Amino acid sequence: MLPMTKSFTPNDLLRYIYQEMSEGENELVVQALHYDDVLMQEYLDMLSTLDQLNQLVLTPSEKVVKGILWNAKSTGLEKV
Repeated sequence: MLPMTKSFTPNDLLRYIYQEMSEGENELVVQALHYDDVLMQEYLDMLSTLDQLNQLVLTPSEKVVKGILWNAKSTGLEKV
């Protein structure tokens, strides 16, 4: 196990994933991931979750679309 004075939180891992860390912090996370299997698994789980979220296609139901169009029509906003 790598001797570390800092333990990393899920927020730290998110900052690492989204490249929001300084170079120094980044290097510490890389080292920690190399030596800490639990942290590495948490990191891999986060990457998997983010990948799944990015694949979601969110579309409103037909009822919602019709309601918005009806409301826009009744207020004259459909021409905007």
